[in-house]
Amino acid sequence: MASGVLLAGCGLGTDTGASSDALTKDGKDVKTIVVGTGTQFPNICFIDDKGNLTGYDVELVKALDKKLPQYKFEFKTMDFSNLLLSLQTNKIDFVAHQMEVNDERKEKFLFNKEPYNVFPLQVAVNEKNTDIKSVADLAGKTAIVSATSNSAVYLEKYNKEHGDKINIVYSGTGNNDATNQIRTGRADATITTPFAVKLLNEQADAQQKVVGEPVLNSKVYFLLRKNESQLSDDLDGALKELKKEGVVSKLSKKWLGADYSVDF
Repeated sequence: MASGVLLAGCGLGTDTGASSDALTKDGKDVKTIVVGTGTQFPNICFIDDKGNLTGYDVELVKALDKKLPQYKFEFKTMDFSNLLLSLQTNKIDFVAHQMEVNDERKEKFLFNKEPYNVFPLQVAVNEKNTDIKSVADLAGKTAIVSATSNSAVYLEKYNKEHGDKINIVYSGTGNNDATNQIRTGRADATITTPFAVKLLNEQADAQQKVVGEPVLNSKVYFLLRKNESQLSDDLDGALKELKKEGVVSKLSKKWLGADYSVDF
């Protein structure tokens, strides 16, 4: 799926830009909200074997759309590295891509207040690797991550605090680059989620396993521009309702293999 293709629901649409207004049949205002997401994150936002955009974040946004009749949500897909710039330049209205809070993002953008799941990051290695059992064992090794991702932010910080002993390299577009490098031994490890490893093993013969305890368990949110406080509040209200109704838990179990929607 090419970067920047607009997806309305699961069908292809036309790039109309962010935030446009329309009227329902009863004359009420409906604001079109363009939701930025990706296509390369297993079980989170990806293209299935029928060519449809789906995954946990995608299906949750669809459920939120049904709760918020004053909005019409449309998806615009792109490389992860382009999401923040697209938000900043008004090409999208919020990001749904497992966004964790960090100081740099907080300075420029607005996070909604209600988290929609917990994001567990673990070290993943080739299934035959017996040397690496935790992040501490990555000293002198090569770890591959996607630039600007949660994994990259974590590993860069860890490396800086521990003498820059890990050789961090950055993968190309999609998961195939990291998968191939770990499979062939060009990279020793990555930082990812257990559900991503499970899907990659099933669909791409990734030959990976997760090791050690989670290095990070962070709550994740939607990311908006700072002037979108009303949209943020509306998302929070709808999320709380979906949690009470069990919808968020059900989606988490379906796509992530466990209920990661609970607070900790």
